Amino acid sequence: HEAQSVVVLTVQSQLGNSPVYSSTQVNISVTDINDNPPVFPTKSDKVTISHTQPPGTAVYIAHAEDKDSGLNGAIKYSIASKQSDAFSIDPSLGVVNLTRTVFAEKQQEYTLHIAAEDCGTPPLTSLLITVFLSIDVEDKNDHSPYFQDDFVVIGIEENVPVGTLVYTFNAKDGDGSFLNSKIEYSLEISNMGENPFLIHPLYGTLTTASPLDREITRSVVLTVFAEDQAINLTDRRLDSLAVKIVILDVNDNSPSFVSSPLSYVMENVEVGFLVHHITAKDPDEGRNGQVTYHILSGNENKAFVLDKITGHLTTAQFLDHEVQECYSLTVIALDDGNPALSATQVLTVTVLDVNDETPVFLKQLYETAVHENQDPGEFVVRVEAVDRDAGLNSLLLYEILPGAGYEKFKMNSDNGELVTAASLDRETQEVFSIKGSSCHDLGSPSRSSTAQLHLTVLDENDHSPLFAKTQYHISVTEDLEEGSTILDLSASDEDAGLNGEVMYSLIDDTYGAFAIDSVTGSIITTKALDRETKSQYTFRAVASDCSTHFPRSTTVMAVLIRDVNDNAPKFEQSYYKASVWEGQSPKTDIIQVFATDLDSGLNGETEYSILSGNENATFLIDSARGILTTNTGLDYENTSSYRFLVLLASDRGTPSLNSTATVLITVLDVNDNPPVFSSPEYHVHVKESIPIGSHITEVSAKDCDAGANAEITYAIISGNERGHFHLDGTTGSVTLMKTLDYEDTMKFTLVIQAT
Repeated sequence: HEAQSVVVLTVQSQLGNSPVYSSTQVNISVTDINDNPPVFPTKSDKVTISHTQPPGTAVYIAHAEDKDSGLNGAIKYSIASKQSDAFSIDPSLGVVNLTRTVFAEKQQEYTLHIAAEDCGTPPLTSLLITVFLSIDVEDKNDHSPYFQDDFVVIGIEENVPVGTLVYTFNAKDGDGSFLNSKIEYSLEISNMGENPFLIHPLYGTLTTASPLDREITRSVVLTVFAEDQAINLTDRRLDSLAVKIVILDVNDNSPSFVSSPLSYVMENVEVGFLVHHITAKDPDEGRNGQVTYHILSGNENKAFVLDKITGHLTTAQFLDHEVQECYSLTVIALDDGNPALSATQVLTVTVLDVNDETPVFLKQLYETAVHENQDPGEFVVRVEAVDRDAGLNSLLLYEILPGAGYEKFKMNSDNGELVTAASLDRETQEVFSIKGSSCHDLGSPSRSSTAQLHLTVLDENDHSPLFAKTQYHISVTEDLEEGSTILDLSASDEDAGLNGEVMYSLIDDTYGAFAIDSVTGSIITTKALDRETKSQYTFRAVASDCSTHFPRSTTVMAVLIRDVNDNAPKFEQSYYKASVWEGQSPKTDIIQVFATDLDSGLNGETEYSILSGNENATFLIDSARGILTTNTGLDYENTSSYRFLVLLASDRGTPSLNSTATVLITVLDVNDNPPVFSSPEYHVHVKESIPIGSHITEVSAKDCDAGANAEITYAIISGNERGHFHLDGTTGSVTLMKTLDYEDTMKFTLVIQAT
């Protein structure tokens, strides 16, 4: 029925093979049976309604389809199951209506099970069809968050770690939807200082964000806010709560000394004298901040007493700077907390000196010796005394008491050094006895003591050897043999014994050329001399006696080395090259040569001459200056170079010495020759029928010059006005450029120039 409700048939009747027949139409109706259930287009659906909608408002229209017809296809709707009586449905139209006002705060979501059933007979329960409808009630943000308290006071100890939970805030909100009732927490500090706390925005947990210190901050006042999270910022609501957090004290501060670690006391104070007031501070409160004082170490001899409450340090016995001038007391300051905290300080008590000690010399008799002839200020001896006092009381001044010969000495009042005030002469006075060297301190009143000095003057080697002359000038030839004596020196010494025995030596550098006999004083050569290497030596000879202090005198030796002709002149080069233009007038300078001779005087004077290679006397040389010049005119085309001109350099010594050098002289070409043709005339016979481009003849010229001066260029200067011929300027080749006609022109005369 659902596929085709009416079938139309045409029925035909015919007898035998007769062409006559009859037909009729038969309509067959297919009667419906209830074999199709109603069907919803979707198995579930969802709508959102406002809680402000009144009862009777249509919130949804259910629609199902049934392929049957008639009552079998008629559908009625019903709510099969529901969580609330807030909704009803029209069975014919499927319209879902509100039956009462709904509130999101009570219930935000409703689920309806809607059924569709056809009206067939009999209705089949197996044909029941349902759809699930979810209805959300839209909430309005009409409730503010609220705290149960208006003011909260919280106490927390200062030593809790960062992140410690302090308090959990729990605000309520009467709205029903998630965002309208979702609360976010924040806080604000009232005194605008640094906030040591942090609140979780969702959970409302208040925790420490930084270390707490009661000594810096005793309490913190905060304002905690609770705000809902409505979608529209303008609809959001909030509440606030005042919170005071009191920081509870913990014994977390050790006492800290504020009194000086240094104290001073005179050594003569009475027992019980107040030496120092020890003070320490503790910022904790109560028993945590109560401080007592004790001496841990440094008071082993019980010199001091410390009041543990007041911190007063007093003497318990007499003090003596000379026995102990400084005490290092380790003092502890202890609070009364649990556990107790402490601090220590090293208190340095300096016992100040009183002048109660007399200076004492280390020796009562000082014995020493000093050499004669020393300059004033020569150190003799140092006396030393000690004073057990300190400061000015131990600062000593030394002096010499008047007595025989005391004026020849002087004493440093600060360090006790005795020096000579004049030069001493053992032959005049050999022994000095200075009685009553004294020292006294600078205390008040001053204290003093004395000591004795015994001084012996030692003999000095005070005469030096003396040469007869202070300077000697000697002249020797450079060919003097090695080991030759050039001078016998002699010096005298008025001293006796070892002090009068003279030894000779040389100082300064003689370059290994000379030595001296240490006993006889003879100066000899130690190698062959060469004036050209070194022409003069200057050094000093020394005469010393054999005493410990080696008194000595010197004389200057100036040795002049005379020349011997042992060096030949030497050219700067063994081979010279020079050039000169042809055609120059005689006496033209070509080159100047130089030869040097290391000898001096006539032995070093050089003369120049031409030894060979100058057969035609073509060149001259200046014997003194070495300038080589032309003697005649030169012709490049005749001789282009002179290769074996040998020059001689000779000195004027006896016998004369010489050396040679070779000069290559190149004659430079001048363009003084014109080109010359191989023939003054060229006769050529050609047929008038030869083709254009044919080679006619070739001219040739020669030039005796060289280089660019001999490069020849050819040109037709007349006879080719009609352009019948072409001349190659480089090769001299003549070619035909136009057709020849015997009847027109029987002969051409070309004038060719070579340049």
